[in-house]
Amino acid sequence: MFSFGKKSKTDSYSDSSSGTSDRSFRERLKKGLSRTRQALFADITEIFRHSGNPEIALEELEIRLLMADAGIEATREIINELRESNKNTENLISELHRILSDRLQAHEKPLDIDMLPSPAVILVIGVNGAGKTTTIGKLTRRFQSQGKKVMLAAGDTFRAAAMQQLQAWGERHGIPVIAQTTGADSASVIYDAFEAARARNVDILIADTAGRLHNQSNLMEELAKIKRVLGKIDTSAPHETLLIVDAGTGQNAISQIRQFHNAIGITGLALTKLDGTAKGGVLFALAHQFDIPVRYIGIGEQAEDLRDFNAAEFTDTLLDIEDATGEA
Repeated sequence: MFSFGKKSKTDSYSDSSSGTSDRSFRERLKKGLSRTRQALFADITEIFRHSGNPEIALEELEIRLLMADAGIEATREIINELRESNKNTENLISELHRILSDRLQAHEKPLDIDMLPSPAVILVIGVNGAGKTTTIGKLTRRFQSQGKKVMLAAGDTFRAAAMQQLQAWGERHGIPVIAQTTGADSASVIYDAFEAARARNVDILIADTAGRLHNQSNLMEELAKIKRVLGKIDTSAPHETLLIVDAGTGQNAISQIRQFHNAIGITGLALTKLDGTAKGGVLFALAHQFDIPVRYIGIGEQAEDLRDFNAAEFTDTLLDIEDATGEA
């Protein structure tokens, strides 16, 4: 099951050795993915077991994968692999689990902050409404619980509300927020924040950016400008460019990722709002289209509901497969 590393006394994001925290998270994950699970696999086990014709079962699964936004290409490959590996319906569930888990496994690469330079600059990007600022708040809690000194940069200078929200997060967690006036140059704000982080021996600088529309080249150029400006201080900065993707956007996420990746180069993905959509199958489409690590998944509003992505646990929960202890 999930393994988030050794738990410290203050780390609310790591699972306890007693299994209590494991069980609590499994329950939240199961609840959070309930809509996608219903869309994909409701009664699918019974269909597989009681259908004497594997093709009927595969056709039903194909329809459900498409409806959950797994994408045409990924769906076709999943179905074809199942068709080639099975001559009857008895082994379809175990083979389906293996295929889905294997497809996601290569993208299971949690962000190891200790492997980055200090201060590590995490540039958070994404379209309006994806959950950037909320994710920043959750990341702040996570890193603080690991004993890290964190600073925030209010790089979304187009909306006063965005700066105010980030400053509220800073006050709540007792950390500094570097901000300027509305309309200020975003690259300048983040540059100043990086300088301040270096001067104050900060471990992690998390920089917010505007919720720019992915099809507007001038806004993409501004992201590229931020990257160039940071490079004047440290050629390897930003050390993580994290794209926040709302799972509910389904196939639109594909074009978002492509545009952002072409403009600035994405090093990690955070898939948010999985608890509010039946389109969680889009993760399989993303895995098929891009070689980009999935760092986090978001399954709720609480800070602990932003978790490291784990392919096996995600697949287990979607298929409602019980673990070795007999707990779903």
